[in-house]
Amino acid sequence: MPIRFCVLGPVTAADAHGREIALKGPMHRAVLGRLLVARGRVVPVTDLVGDLWVAPPAGAVAAVRTFVAALRRAIEPDRPARAPARLLVTRGPGYALAATPDQVDAWRFERIVTAAGAGLGALDEALRWWRGPAYADFPDAAWARADRARLTELRLRAVEARAEVLLGLGWPGDAVTDLDEHVTAHPWREAGWRLLALALYRGGRQGDALAVLRRARELLVGQLGVEPGADLRALEVDMLRQEPHLEHRAGGPAGIRLTGADAVFADVASAYDRVVPGGSRARLESAVGLLRNLAVTGAGGLEVAREQRAAAVRAAEQLGDPELTARVIGAYDVPAIWTRADDPGQAAGIVAAAERTLALLPPAGHDTARARLLATIAVESRGTHDPRPLDCARRAEAIARELDDPGLLAFALNGVFMQSCHRTGNSGARDAVGAELVAFAGRHGLATAEVLGRLIRLQASAATARFDDADRHAAAADRLAARHELPLVTVFTQWYRAMRAGTEAAYRAAAGLLDRAGMPGLRAGLLPLALLSLRLRHGSPVAGEGDFGPYEPWARPLLSPGATALADVPDPPADLLAEALWCLFAEAAIAAGDTAAMARARKALAPAAGEWAGAASGLLTVGPVTHYLNRLPR
Repeated sequence: MPIRFCVLGPVTAADAHGREIALKGPMHRAVLGRLLVARGRVVPVTDLVGDLWVAPPAGAVAAVRTFVAALRRAIEPDRPARAPARLLVTRGPGYALAATPDQVDAWRFERIVTAAGAGLGALDEALRWWRGPAYADFPDAAWARADRARLTELRLRAVEARAEVLLGLGWPGDAVTDLDEHVTAHPWREAGWRLLALALYRGGRQGDALAVLRRARELLVGQLGVEPGADLRALEVDMLRQEPHLEHRAGGPAGIRLTGADAVFADVASAYDRVVPGGSRARLESAVGLLRNLAVTGAGGLEVAREQRAAAVRAAEQLGDPELTARVIGAYDVPAIWTRADDPGQAAGIVAAAERTLALLPPAGHDTARARLLATIAVESRGTHDPRPLDCARRAEAIARELDDPGLLAFALNGVFMQSCHRTGNSGARDAVGAELVAFAGRHGLATAEVLGRLIRLQASAATARFDDADRHAAAADRLAARHELPLVTVFTQWYRAMRAGTEAAYRAAAGLLDRAGMPGLRAGLLPLALLSLRLRHGSPVAGEGDFGPYEPWARPLLSPGATALADVPDPPADLLAEALWCLFAEAAIAAGDTAAMARARKALAPAAGEWAGAASGLLTVGPVTHYLNRLPR
């Protein structure tokens, strides 16, 4: 996990392990806060000087540079001496903080609150990030004023949205306490008064509900001289008439009546909460089923599912029942198309739990649970050269075929796909996996598995320059995604179309989708790598733009010749971009005349001679592998 920045309270930074980073004094935190307010835009040094001092002292510019240098040491402690900064970068006349949306609590908060249909879990988690007023240590700073006001408004909307969700679920009592505090602190928000009155009414407290509406009227008329708005007036009339639509069945978020599906879901959720005992094992298994469905609904759902999945596994292990733990771990069979983990630490934890549970299962029986644990290890062990996950994928596939279980086979084949990058040039094997998934998933109504198969076939077709076939698979994936409400599929198909277009504008437009996709493992470094790939393909002078993230070790030798000995550059991860990264390495080796490095690149790329480097990702390509092989001495 990369460094996280927090502004929902005092301005702080934390390392990958959650430990707070020492930022020295308030001026250093002020510089960090000012750069975060800019959201990746360049802040000229002169603006920083004006923001930090009312009357800048002599040497203010030098002082700002000193603060920036100290910040860089704090937030990029592993950056080699004289290596270019990757996070707090110098651009033109000033500085920019190249943080991703996932690295800043305020940006993550905004994404969840503004997402359509944000659920209770996502809103609860987002509200917990607040540790005080935004930019709390700079209450009088002009540079923080507008962002603080905007974030405060979003927080108030989040409190109200959470209350809407609770009312929609039929839990008015849970909404009352927070809403009472909310209207006391913010008495001019009519939405808060409306929700509080409605929650009281649905809780059987009609008199209290009407008293709340009278109190709202007295405050608005007595102190502002304005009558309550139409929504509050209408609500009061409807309550006096005891209109049926105010009851839970007809109510719903934002005052909109629930659809039939919404009402069914709310009633079932309410009944489940009443009937199934708290703390029961059935609740834990049901929660994982919900997380699996939530993960494919969009960025907000994916992030919540990722966070809560680890908690579910921990809870299962604490019960000391390996069979239950196996079911909890194995039930999360969300299709995975990208070979780099969004949260490597969490993925490693899931793999470790699966390995522990495998060792505890009785030796006889439990074949389905065993296969799901094996498939989990294969899917979560991404980008590794370790043979263990590949063996797990093959064992899971064998069990699934023997049991003739389509859902289990889809999960196992996802693991086989994820481990298919153990060598370069393996797109044919991946295409076979995708073809089988499409065929049997369509027969058995496994929509998400069919989408996975289409995306795998898109990638494999692009790798061998069969772009007409790739176009067909992209269109089929989009149709399935629209029919089954799978919005994240569009991220991959739009990036594929950007690769087809082969322009910077197309890639920058596609990168906008990643900013709100909730997939940091896909987003990190991808746009700079894609732009570099275009320059290589077009024979343009190579140049770096932005943070290459995980791809920096292979981009740096090309962009900064001599900065790193090629012998020290590691082999790329076993993932869908391995061929592209090997080609970057080959280009740097050719430029340096390093015969040992060229021999190393040739050996790695030879199995991929018939493919386009990087196109196996379906996202970018640096051109035919033969273009590089032909320039490497035998």
